[in-house]
Amino acid sequence: MKELDRKRILVTGGAGFLGSHLCERLVDAGHDVLCVDNFFTGTRENVAHLLPRANFELMRHDVTFPLYVEVDEIYNLACPASPVHYQYDPVRTTKTSVHGAINMLGLAKRVRAKIFQASTSEVYGDARVHPQKEDYWGHVNPIGPRSCYDEGKRCAETLFADYHRQYGLEIRIARIFNTYGPRMHPADGRVVSNFMVQALSGEPLTVYGDGSQTRSLCYVDDMIDAFIRLMDAPDGTCHPVNLGNPHEVTMLELAGHVLRATDSSSEITFRPLPIDDPWHRQPDISAARALMSWEPTTTLDAGLRKTAMHFRERLVSGVTSS
Repeated sequence: MKELDRKRILVTGGAGFLGSHLCERLVDAGHDVLCVDNFFTGTRENVAHLLPRANFELMRHDVTFPLYVEVDEIYNLACPASPVHYQYDPVRTTKTSVHGAINMLGLAKRVRAKIFQASTSEVYGDARVHPQKEDYWGHVNPIGPRSCYDEGKRCAETLFADYHRQYGLEIRIARIFNTYGPRMHPADGRVVSNFMVQALSGEPLTVYGDGSQTRSLCYVDDMIDAFIRLMDAPDGTCHPVNLGNPHEVTMLELAGHVLRATDSSSEITFRPLPIDDPWHRQPDISAARALMSWEPTTTLDAGLRKTAMHFRERLVSGVTSS
């Protein structure tokens, strides 16, 4: 990489699932990467292989407090993203989204850095429009058990948009749909993690409701490619962009895919749906296709096989809940 192209890049939440993959990609590209994490859900293990690299630095820090560093770009990924984790301390979850956004936007304003916000498809809530496009305002319960995450991310988007309008800050907002792959937390309560642990342990796979609810699952490598393409999009790309796989699958179908990927003979059991669990989740990625010529390329079966290898290694090493 030419020295002029080398950037100083801050990744908050960089030791988490998505953050660690992003750090790895940026380090491999030759950039100087500062990974910041408070290790609430992220782990040193996720970035341990990067520690010997001269262009990688790891810092323990909570984004609800200001950070003073010199960088060219900021990827703000800090926030627990699974219901199990963000409902554990809902007040802290909201603070991470809101105070974290304020602090990172303040940093970006001071150093004139381009800043990326990892938002979520949860801003659409239990959507009444299907598939979801960026101009849909959502159907969200502001006081439910999931609202600390949903509304925290919606407020963060508001802050980003206002910093762009008021200060001319160059922002990027990614609305991330369900993503899976190696380094997922085995106890995060997400459907792929649950199914993988259950299938590899020989336990019944737990399906909520009748299993006809749908999700659209994107493999992590495709998602990280989208992050970088969005950050590198032309100046003025300051509107939210859906990132995810538009291929929809029911939970019963997904259970079958996981059983095949793991060669498991586990059975399937059914339980009641959790409160405010969205029935459908499918992105319209027309904007991403037009803006970045991007769409996922990893098939569900191929991605699940790679994910199964990771979970099998975690189970062999005895890591299932930390």
